[in-house]
Amino acid sequence: MKYSPSKENHLKAIFHLQQQQGVVTTNALAAALQTRPASVTDMLKKLKEQKLLNYERYKGFKLNNEGKKAAIQVIRKHRLWEYFLVKKLQFGWDEVHEIAEEMEHISSKKLVERLDAFLGFPETDPHGDPIPDSTGKIHQAKQVSLSDQPLNRTVEVTGIARQTTEMLELLQYNHIRLGTRLEVRRKFPFDESVQVRIRNRAPVTISAQVAKNILVKEHV
Repeated sequence: MKYSPSKENHLKAIFHLQQQQGVVTTNALAAALQTRPASVTDMLKKLKEQKLLNYERYKGFKLNNEGKKAAIQVIRKHRLWEYFLVKKLQFGWDEVHEIAEEMEHISSKKLVERLDAFLGFPETDPHGDPIPDSTGKIHQAKQVSLSDQPLNRTVEVTGIARQTTEMLELLQYNHIRLGTRLEVRRKFPFDESVQVRIRNRAPVTISAQVAKNILVKEHV
């Protein structure tokens, strides 16, 4: 079924919040979408009428199976377009989110499947987030925060948790991207910042907030 861009945006936002919080509140959704709670309430009524979510007054709401399927398809399109923009059109990983926000609403299933095949069925987007497959299955890789790593262990960057443009720009400036191998050389108790070393580069110090948002796996 085809949904309006506004409905798709709400479904996607609910899905992400539901992953973090379980039951989603109107205020949390309004904050995520940067809109008024009253507007969110109106849309929730419409989504409930279309049998896409379960809503209990004064408690919150969750997507049902049909709602999840619809949200995952939007996420699939978004992440495939991000991959296309970075890998084929050479956009920076900090430039593609807003463009993909527009392209995710293209409804042609045939186009999306051909795009997936053209790209070689990628499993993750340029930020390390898993791309749902054509059946809606999401393959979650095990990732841990860089801030939790011991000293002098080589790890590989596999994802970024908080993907603001400013965060991605900062990482790009410090030559940290997906696939980068690095080591934590020092941890500073004063502000929990960490010093990291990338092969063949001088060590750099990053804040605790940045370190927590860099997801890694042990390099073998």
